[in-house]
Amino acid sequence: MDWLDQVKWDDNGLAPVITQEHASKQVLTLAWMNREALRLTLETGHAVYWSRSRQKIWHKGEQSGNQQLVKSIRLDCDYDAILIEVEQMGGIACHTGRHHCFYKKLVDGQWQRIEPVLKDPKEIYK
Repeated sequence: MDWLDQVKWDDNGLAPVITQEHASKQVLTLAWMNREALRLTLETGHAVYWSRSRQKIWHKGEQSGNQQLVKSIRLDCDYDAILIEVEQMGGIACHTGRHHCFYKKLVDGQWQRIEPVLKDPKEIYK
């Protein structure tokens, strides 16, 4: 059986992918992949996702330059979630200009932004 056939894709042909920084083990983001994105990720050595909002393949860093170099690809025990470990180029994984996407923390019933913006998104996405 082909390795891509072993992934349990959802009804939309997608699987969630957790992206973790290889060195620090910090979770950078949760995204989605389809078969093509996962295949391209393996072939290119760079993270490639499926953009649900744009309905197209998204090569991480194609606009910002903040690519993710893949160190490992893992599949969970149920075959329905992917974990990739990456080296985050440019130090910014989030489209908001932050190091990672999980910059909001629940404090006293309110979401607080606890991570700084490293670069203004207007400078990243021209």
